[in-house]
Amino acid sequence: MSHPVKPPPSARRLLRTPEDLIAAGLVPPGQKDALDAVAQDYATAIPPAFLALIEQPDDPIGVQVIPSPEELRVTPEERSDPIGDEALSPVPGIVHRYADRALLKPLLVCPLYCRFCFRREHVGPDGGVLDDTALEKALDWLRSHPAIREVILTGGDPLMLSPRRLGQIITALSAMPHVTTIRLHTRVPVAAPERVTDALLDVLETDKALWMAVHINHAREMSEAARACLKRLVRRGVPLLGQSVLLRGVNDSEQALEDLFRSMVEVRMRPYYLHQLDPAPGTARFHVPVAEGQRLLAGLRGRVTGLAWPTYVLDIPGGYGKVPLGPEYVDGALQVRDPEGRPHTLQRL
Repeated sequence: MSHPVKPPPSARRLLRTPEDLIAAGLVPPGQKDALDAVAQDYATAIPPAFLALIEQPDDPIGVQVIPSPEELRVTPEERSDPIGDEALSPVPGIVHRYADRALLKPLLVCPLYCRFCFRREHVGPDGGVLDDTALEKALDWLRSHPAIREVILTGGDPLMLSPRRLGQIITALSAMPHVTTIRLHTRVPVAAPERVTDALLDVLETDKALWMAVHINHAREMSEAARACLKRLVRRGVPLLGQSVLLRGVNDSEQALEDLFRSMVEVRMRPYYLHQLDPAPGTARFHVPVAEGQRLLAGLRGRVTGLAWPTYVLDIPGGYGKVPLGPEYVDGALQVRDPEGRPHTLQRL
């Protein structure tokens, strides 16, 4: 049921609590107790730029960020660390899944908290930042592993760092001879584009190949402010990649995906990955079966340019890595092979 969003007096501030959401007309007052229970485990943050895009709480923008009592229902196949980050973390802040690249998570804070996030049990406003000692230990680990050619800054969202802190990290990575590529994964350009200041753009300058992967799930996220922000990044020479998650009620139609991918290409962003939803706790309402996702992408063949064609991928639960969901990887609906050829049977497909 839709609850019309009030012209919010809160439109210029961050919404965090059930009381904030009720005052903004995003949830009915009768849900307060259930949402207080959700808030015990999962953070909420809806920044002004994203709030302005919500027309109804159950629209494709609202359902991504407004908490729901359904998050209290956990299915048997869901897990707190669905892609195995913790088992693959040699030191705090580092995840090493593939031989030639590693994740560096300098913070666990985001501009908004997606209700389907695979790290939802770890991120939040109290997730904090690696202190100087922990950050230096993570950087030392990267320095001591010359096989690492690419470092992916994620978290959390690296663009939530101050320009000074982010600049220190990029400078340190740029000084490592074996690191050729730096990639930043972010939601900031669509969620809080005002954070992409000239000072932040300045610290992205490096002689290494620096790429930015922007998480966008619906074409309506491409607001005028978001487009202007992305164009500023392009003018600074930052190549853009688009990452999306296939989500029930958000982009689970051919038209929604077509509009999304076309909106990316229009701002010189290459659609990179369409992710199958990871089985994080309380996310079942967003699940789209793999077979349905394959049908949706098949329906776009011939409708969109190859520039607007991402790879549909599954991150095999347990930390076995990503595989493309093509016929060479999928047997029936339940069996996949990881990059080393090992079979895995999955429950939520």
